[in-house]
Amino acid sequence: MIPGVLKNNWFNIASFSLLFASIIAFVLSGEYYFLLVPIVYLYFVLIGVNWQVAYWIFLCMIPASVQINFSGDTMAITLPDEPIMWIFLLLFTLVFARNPSTLPKWWWEDKLVFVVALQFIWTIVAVIFSKMLFFSVKFLLVKSWLLVCFFVLPLWIFREKKDFVRGFLVMLIPMLITIIVILIHHAMLGFKFDKVQKSMSGLYYNHVDYSTVISMFFPLLLIAWPLTRGKGIIVRIVLLIVILIFMAGITFSFARAAVVGIVFAIVVGLAMRAKLVNFIMPAFYGLIILLICYMVPNNKYIEFRPDYNKTFMHKNFTDHLIATIKGKDMSSMERLYRWVAAIRMSNDRPITGYGPRTFYYYYKPYAVTSFQTYVSRNKEHSTTHNYFLYMLVEQGWPAMILYAVLMAMIFAKAQKIYHRFKDRFYRICTIGLAMVVAVGFINNFFSELIENHKVAALFYIPLALLVILDKKSKEEEQSIKLV
Repeated sequence: MIPGVLKNNWFNIASFSLLFASIIAFVLSGEYYFLLVPIVYLYFVLIGVNWQVAYWIFLCMIPASVQINFSGDTMAITLPDEPIMWIFLLLFTLVFARNPSTLPKWWWEDKLVFVVALQFIWTIVAVIFSKMLFFSVKFLLVKSWLLVCFFVLPLWIFREKKDFVRGFLVMLIPMLITIIVILIHHAMLGFKFDKVQKSMSGLYYNHVDYSTVISMFFPLLLIAWPLTRGKGIIVRIVLLIVILIFMAGITFSFARAAVVGIVFAIVVGLAMRAKLVNFIMPAFYGLIILLICYMVPNNKYIEFRPDYNKTFMHKNFTDHLIATIKGKDMSSMERLYRWVAAIRMSNDRPITGYGPRTFYYYYKPYAVTSFQTYVSRNKEHSTTHNYFLYMLVEQGWPAMILYAVLMAMIFAKAQKIYHRFKDRFYRICTIGLAMVVAVGFINNFFSELIENHKVAALFYIPLALLVILDKKSKEEEQSIKLV
């Protein structure tokens, strides 16, 4: 339809008029953002002409997208990727409404898709019963365009091996540039622990977002190493340099969860090869349940309350780690403060929760004051700092259980795919994708970042690719049987 429109004289006249007007506006005002108008216009025309190419460009934009705040930080938008996600959501909705069979039957029959769909349906239920409908509807819209862009659309993008390689490169290059920029900025500040937030250069909201994104991508560099065997010494040297830069970025992000996440990912990768990964999540959940059973009876958790006068933010990372071990680190103790509040809060609305994006407005009356720290005033309006509790308090037990089931299912599915494949490239890719999710799981155990656009891309795209690889592995297995 669009190519036909491009041949229309009125369309061409309007297009050239817009381009000419933007140049005149720049000349008269001197404002450079007028020059962006033609670029934005041409990109949206490209979406209509060849949306797959536009999607690759979109993926390339994600690592460098920045958050722009309006109205005193009460409203925000990430540019340039968020408006593009709106367009993709609108186009997909129109196409799907016109022809539901656009999504193939085999996709709907996948168990991973089924659980993600259940999660989305339950989010709608939680929004309906929300105590703050406006914020919850905003959350639902964000979730919708994230799922469409990162879980659904990859179905038509990643078809061959070259697409997997291209996807890796289009996200690696801009992400690498952001790391170099942040490292240079941090170096100018002396790589000081208390200056890490200032070094983000506007590319990430905070060092937690930054460390989560680059640590989630890191396993893909590890699996790229065996895949580059035989590609030449130059390729191997370049990859090694990139790995070292990422390691520097992770190290100087001073984020403990990122390092623990990478270790956990390596354990998951090794367990997959040994067919032991199905024991990891049950063991993890069992350990958490035992810990809760130990802490909750007789309010034993009160014994772990911090000393308000001795719990503060440290300027040195070594002191920060030591304080964490001793239970005197402010960020760790603040997490306990929020976790206790979330658990107590969930008792009042256990099924549907308070509604997405409502935790901040209701949790303080449920908090135990003896766990307070210097940052308990929570000026940044942050939430539970644990994705399980985030689901529990805002969407109820069903949402938390579905998330727990999803995580266990992802690793179990990846293990099946890995051992079903004979193709070496896809086998290694499968392990890498599972490791990406594993890093994200640990980071989100201490945060709630899956709805962050950069983290969401690295969480949902691997899930979408596992669904695609599952089908490919079954087709390969069937073709071998026929031979």
